[in-house]
Amino acid sequence: MTPDNWRRSSHSGSGDGNNCVEVAHNPTRISVRDSKTTPADATLVFPAAAFAPFLDALKSPDPETS
Repeated sequence: MTPDNWRRSSHSGSGDGNNCVEVAHNPTRISVRDSKTTPADATLVFPAAAFAPFLDALKSPDPETS
């Protein structure tokens, strides 16, 4: 099922959103897609409880490069 409440990241850039990441959520899952590709082909779906830890991991420094 493709969510219909997609929101564009505030970090997507100006203009037509050349660096666009979109997120949609419902009570049980969070979906993330790159709007430059066919949305159905590029959607990641996370259980809602796993999304915050996923974002935290992205923000953490890489121990191999620190």
